[in-house]
Amino acid sequence: MRGGFARSARSARPVFHLPYALPLLMLLALSGCSLFRPAPPPPEAPVAVEPEPVASEPEAASAPEAASEPETEITAKPASKKPHPAPVRRRRPAPPPPVPASAPPAPPPAPLVQVRTLERGSFRTLLDSEVQKTDGKVVGRAVDLVAGPGGKPVEVVVNLQGFMGIGDRKADFPWSGVRINTQPKTPAITLALPPGQLQVPDRPKAGAPQPGAPEASATRLPMLDTTVERANGAKVGRVVDVLLDGSADPQAVVLDVSGTLEKRHTIAADWSALHFVTKNNTLEAQLEMSDQQVDASPPYAADQPVRAVSPGTPGAPGAAATAAAAAPSTTSAAASAANTHGAK
Repeated sequence: MRGGFARSARSARPVFHLPYALPLLMLLALSGCSLFRPAPPPPEAPVAVEPEPVASEPEAASAPEAASEPETEITAKPASKKPHPAPVRRRRPAPPPPVPASAPPAPPPAPLVQVRTLERGSFRTLLDSEVQKTDGKVVGRAVDLVAGPGGKPVEVVVNLQGFMGIGDRKADFPWSGVRINTQPKTPAITLALPPGQLQVPDRPKAGAPQPGAPEASATRLPMLDTTVERANGAKVGRVVDVLLDGSADPQAVVLDVSGTLEKRHTIAADWSALHFVTKNNTLEAQLEMSDQQVDASPPYAADQPVRAVSPGTPGAPGAAATAAAAAPSTTSAAASAANTHGAK
């Protein structure tokens, strides 16, 4: 080889002509310079990209951060200066008023009547009770009790027995000699009187008028069959019996309070609830019980414990009207009630 050009063994003439030798030399020179350049690095082997796990998917949800970039850019811009309004001071709302304490429950209404129980064996009835002397001899039966001012018993009226019902007569004996036996099946009343006071009247002769029942006066009031009224003259009931304790003190009266067409209805009124007043020169017994209180009273039964009633407290329903019609506080009111009673 000469001049960097190879010749064919069969032909000795040059492949290139001389006029083209200079450009070729220059090309060879340039190509020779490129031989001294470092070899380019070998191409990197392709790296296999592993697929990301499914658990890394939430990281792709970082879009809000990209969306916030414009805000960052906006905040980075200088804000335009605007006049700020004066702050408005709001008044604090007034605290709510304290909750009032719950009111205590209202007391139950007062009862219409007050009841006192009298047990059997602690009292005896007056009407038709046997009367005996201290020697045990039965002389008759009690038919009435006479009360004096203030309701204190003063006499007992005894129906003295005759022979087979013939010759019966009534006699009055002082209450001071009356003794009450509360044991059943025994004479209820014993007359413990000296012989001078225990005088039995003679039997009336055949055809002679029989003495009538004792009449009421300004100091005497026979209780049996008397009418008990209110202060305004309204009727409450009729006395049909009196209950006596072992000390011979009246405890209650049995009142027939049934109407004209009603079935008989009786109640026991406490003796302490009776008021004894003098009207028209006559002693009367009054009881301030309204119709509602009478209807609310338990009935009287001879074979059961007795529940003696008295009017309820002034605050009881229906008691206001009763209190308004109570015993008058002035003389004029008393005279008016007396005139009303007299008119009836």
